[in-house]
Amino acid sequence: MHVGSTIRDARLRAGLTQARLAELSATSQATLSAYEGGIKTPTAATLDRVLAAAGVRLSTRAATRAVHSPTAADLERSARDLSAVIELAAALPTRHRPTLGYPRLSSSEPS
Repeated sequence: MHVGSTIRDARLRAGLTQARLAELSATSQATLSAYEGGIKTPTAATLDRVLAAAGVRLSTRAATRAVHSPTAADLERSARDLSAVIELAAALPTRHRPTLGYPRLSSSEPS
């Protein structure tokens, strides 16, 4: 779920401006704009209050699979892998050579 588009969709379905929804949900129009734009993320309680003011109920349901949270070791390994990829990319030539740098296959193989 993208929080900003969820708030915007609920607001538009209710026929409300940002200013009016902000007033109804006891927040500021600037904050509501930041939520819709993805600049800020509301707490679950604030999201519930904003959606309720637009006539939408926030609900949850059981996940179909467990959420994986990476361990510190997973993050370290990913950081090392990313560093190696960046290092490899930096070592690659930035311009293509006009000829191949390895021998061509012999033409003695059957066609």
